[in-house]
Amino acid sequence: MSDIVTAPLTGKALLQKVKEFNHLPKREQAKRCGYFSRSKDLQERVNLTEFYEAVLAARGYPINPEQPKDGRGREPTYRVSVHKNGQIVIGSTYTRSMGLNEGDEFEIKLGYKHIHLIQLTEEKEVEEDEE
Repeated sequence: MSDIVTAPLTGKALLQKVKEFNHLPKREQAKRCGYFSRSKDLQERVNLTEFYEAVLAARGYPINPEQPKDGRGREPTYRVSVHKNGQIVIGSTYTRSMGLNEGDEFEIKLGYKHIHLIQLTEEKEVEEDEE
């Protein structure tokens, strides 16, 4: 099996090999593209997850497991719960990623089991002041 590479392929080289090995099972494709490891007793383990993620990234759909953290080592989950005092806190990680600043204002629109936060822009505030 001289077709097997030792370092995992990425980008265009990976896509080219995947196309070349299209007739093979996915595990064999991953192995031949370098997505495998060997244990101490020389058992081979195919890393399908890494292979699929690399193929997606090469096609322009990167999956980034290293999401930004909020400084306390926690990763954002995009889930919140209502606190005992009835408040819902979004958190600075999310507001920073949205480019929000202190003092930004929002209109709250309630729906059935959902909430819409509509950011008030200076233009909208000026229009409301003119009315």
